[in-house]
Amino acid sequence: MSNNVLYVGLDVHKNSIDVAIAEAGGEIRHYGSIGGELKDLEKVIRKLHSKGSELVFAYEAGPCGYQIYRFLKDKSYSCLVAAPSLIPRRPGDRIKCDRRDALTLARLFRAGELTAVRVPDADDEALRDLTRAREDAISVERRAKQRTAAFLLRHGRRYPGKTTWSRGHWSWLLQQVMEHPAQQIVLQEYLDAVREAGVRVQRLTDQIRELVPRWRRAPFVKAYQALRGVSLIAAVTVVAEVGDLNRFHNPKELMAYLGLVPSEHSSGPSVRRGRITKTGNGHARRVLVEAAWAYRLRARVSRTLFKRQEDLPENIRQIA
Repeated sequence: MSNNVLYVGLDVHKNSIDVAIAEAGGEIRHYGSIGGELKDLEKVIRKLHSKGSELVFAYEAGPCGYQIYRFLKDKSYSCLVAAPSLIPRRPGDRIKCDRRDALTLARLFRAGELTAVRVPDADDEALRDLTRAREDAISVERRAKQRTAAFLLRHGRRYPGKTTWSRGHWSWLLQQVMEHPAQQIVLQEYLDAVREAGVRVQRLTDQIRELVPRWRRAPFVKAYQALRGVSLIAAVTVVAEVGDLNRFHNPKELMAYLGLVPSEHSSGPSVRRGRITKTGNGHARRVLVEAAWAYRLRARVSRTLFKRQEDLPENIRQIA
């Protein structure tokens, strides 16, 4: 870049943005704290732009999402969303505040030491939000089931069958009569919570099934389902979370991004490798690990898998 560049670091919060500026080859200074609205940022941009410098922006990925990134891109400004876990931090630094964070971002941005995250397209982010909402609903359902089972166990009620939450288990649950009316109310509330959570999961699943065919990445979703263990939900989750696989130069980069590589602590002749690192995208990693369990079984094309592969090109079926 030219010497006439201002590297702008933004420490973004819900109601405020701290702004720091690093001149190319010059000083790094704190510009000030502004409101958290886009109109407040636009005022700063107009003031900085009036100096005739080229503006480039960087901020840390966080709960405020990609609204600022898309706002700046629409105005033709360069913006980098930095991965928080990969921002270099000095071990001896024990002071943290918004002002210092903004200055650090500007300094590291100018030095080229920030690692960018992939910013999804609006449609990709929408489907990603939907799959994550379903994941949250499953978590709520699981906790509701655990509370119900724990409540019954405290009162000596043990299901004699093998498979819980099956039709037989539900029949047994509905036959339970607690000794005190208050406890009967608790049991009924727990069962209602399980039912409601299950209905919510099914409703979100149906919405995913309805919206995917309109998505521009629908062909990838269909292709991934040709693999054993990769159903609709797993395929949509991987496509929405990972995006275009062409951005990875080799499989090692993809596995590192997903945290599916072994951890290592080696020194000299001693080589020590441990469990997978679990860094990167946990949502995609979870569904891929679940899908991988299908590969411990005998390799065959089941009726369900054959139906998923039916309309796919021959080369995709051969890869699968």
